[in-house]
Amino acid sequence: MLKWAIIFAIVSLVSGWLGFGTLSGVTATIAKVLFAIFVILFLIALLAVIGVFHAAT
Repeated sequence: MLKWAIIFAIVSLVSGWLGFGTLSGVTATIAKVLFAIFVILFLIALLAVIGVFHAAT
């Protein structure tokens, strides 16, 4: 998911540089949403791992 967020961010930068403002805005929004989902899932996984190791000790 992080890979797709980076790809959309790069597409947004390139399209903005080429003058496609609408496409740049849309891809930037998609990149932000994907990155937010990635961070939330990462934190959930991190808390799950911490909980498992804490319960094992």
